[in-house]
Amino acid sequence: MKSQHRSILSLFKFRKVIIPVIIGFGVASYLLYRNFDKETFLQINWVWQSYFWIFLSIILMGVRDISYMYRIRLLTDKELSWRKSFDVIMLWEFASSVTPSVVGGSVVALFIINKEGINMGKSTAIVLITSLLDEMFYIIMVPLVFIFVGTQNLFFTNAEFALFNTNFGIKGIFLIGYLFILVLTSIIVYGVFINPRGFKWILLKIFKLPILRKWREKAGKTGDEIIVTSKEMKGKSFVFWMKAYFATLFSWTARFWVVNCIILAFISVNDHFLIYARQLIMWVILLISPTPGSSGVAEFIFSDFLGEFILPGLSPALAIIWRIISYYPYLFIGAIILPYWIRRVYFKRKLIRFKS
Repeated sequence: MKSQHRSILSLFKFRKVIIPVIIGFGVASYLLYRNFDKETFLQINWVWQSYFWIFLSIILMGVRDISYMYRIRLLTDKELSWRKSFDVIMLWEFASSVTPSVVGGSVVALFIINKEGINMGKSTAIVLITSLLDEMFYIIMVPLVFIFVGTQNLFFTNAEFALFNTNFGIKGIFLIGYLFILVLTSIIVYGVFINPRGFKWILLKIFKLPILRKWREKAGKTGDEIIVTSKEMKGKSFVFWMKAYFATLFSWTARFWVVNCIILAFISVNDHFLIYARQLIMWVILLISPTPGSSGVAEFIFSDFLGEFILPGLSPALAIIWRIISYYPYLFIGAIILPYWIRRVYFKRKLIRFKS
């Protein structure tokens, strides 16, 4: 257990913070050098509306974080205070920012929540249900986007991405990602809400195959986690789940509208829902990014996906502003509160042991 704690805490070292910063600014600087149009930049009028939309984009990031804090308090039955919820969410985002997007920060989140005094079973349930709610938002929003926007406006580029040693277009990557999310969510729903013990039995049978046998013990632990999650969450009311889902809806919508506000600060646009829809497609690409916090990849696809809504030559500059508002703050806030959090959770535990 101690070695696991040390390996998790090692994610918060300085070099883990500086690597995504270097990658992100490196790619953004290259894009600026290659595409920046000085004349277009000089034509921008910095009026009060520009500052207003930038300020609103920062407020929306606050709405996103408050929604996440509300959700974590709801899922813990308010065992976490608002202050502790703030620490958990900031450190969770920090962990997600310094690990590859394909890995994510869920393991670290489990560790952080448990250290806040939530038992391991409930911590597991909270992390799993949080992921489920995020996936449910995506599964529901994508069909709505297709209805209102249409696929021809979403899959507009010939850019290709390598996956499983094969090149896929945007449409192919999206379909693979969406189907994966749909299957994974269906499995979790079946395991948590329908038949948790049957789910564990199926897992153990599958991992009894010779090619998978070495992971059978981990599969068994996953089955146990699903059973624990089911016990924790199965009796929750309809109102509880509506509150949790709408908190998720608010957080993701606020996150996506940040981009709309940044663009509005410099250019008048009308296709706001299309910009929102493009970000749903972008999210699948970012989900499989091998770089910490999608650094470099995010800056590149911002220009590729949203360039048509922006004045020529300004896309790299707006991509930097977007990341400065929506990504880099978590690196620095997490680094600032981490030492305080470590002293609080570890000193409190030592103090309790001393008194007992």
